[in-house]
Amino acid sequence: MIPADMRDFRHCCSRVLLSVVLALTVGCKKSDNATPSDHPRLTAKVTLRDITFRSTALGRDMQYRVISPLETTGRKLPVVYLLHGGGGGFRDWSNYSAVASFAEGRLLLVMPEAESSYYTNAVDPPQDRFEDYITHDLIFDVERRFPAATGRENRAIIGISMGGFGAVKIALRHPDLFFFAGGLSSAIDVTRRAFSIKRLHQSRHYDSIFGPSGSQTRRDNDPFVLVDTANPEAAPYFFLTCGEQEGLLPANREFAALLARRQFRYEFHTVRGGHDWNQWNAWLPSVLHSLSDHMKPK
Repeated sequence: MIPADMRDFRHCCSRVLLSVVLALTVGCKKSDNATPSDHPRLTAKVTLRDITFRSTALGRDMQYRVISPLETTGRKLPVVYLLHGGGGGFRDWSNYSAVASFAEGRLLLVMPEAESSYYTNAVDPPQDRFEDYITHDLIFDVERRFPAATGRENRAIIGISMGGFGAVKIALRHPDLFFFAGGLSSAIDVTRRAFSIKRLHQSRHYDSIFGPSGSQTRRDNDPFVLVDTANPEAAPYFFLTCGEQEGLLPANREFAALLARRQFRYEFHTVRGGHDWNQWNAWLPSVLHSLSDHMKPK
């Protein structure tokens, strides 16, 4: 028989252990739900605003970030939509790049939240209409709230990785909306990736967005197919880059070659580097310079 004082001791230890486990569980939940750290890299000549608005396409509230010149002198400004990559969010461009400096006096930079949507109207669930959210709801809300110049000649769309796919695909599907599209390390072949048991979760995610391999919805969102059917003269100018150490390089080379065969207006660059912000930041001056060159003079 265990002495009474020993039973009391064990009972006390059990209660303490349970309290610790509960504390750790609560702590983990708080961490999971915590707002990501936010450290925007701004200059003295710009201002930042975060907007929450109701998306009709998605049927819920969504967020986007805007960096604008501190002084606009009453002018309407061209808008550059900056799309984040997979696993990222709408704060990424302002937190990990020096893009804010390009807003000084001349541009509105808009960074929407898009989760892991590939900026596409999903097959499942069908209410996840992220392409419509970008091309209808977001543009309308930005032009309602901010001194944004309207019309195709005043809109550009640029993205990294998943966002690069989104920028290129949306620009091909909506050539009436954007005069310039930039894709940095674009996941350009995502609709062509075969189902893989080794990457089961990822494959299921792709199927939920684009439908099964070989489906019409895959073709409807495949940049390679879209280039084959698009009018090169009506399409925006494309600025594409990819790091030489990236697994995405062969697909991006193939896509650039297709643009060349179809006589699209484009430029494609490679440089030593991986799939990271170091490479993308290095390209920012070039992509913004190209955007400026192709912007319609005021």
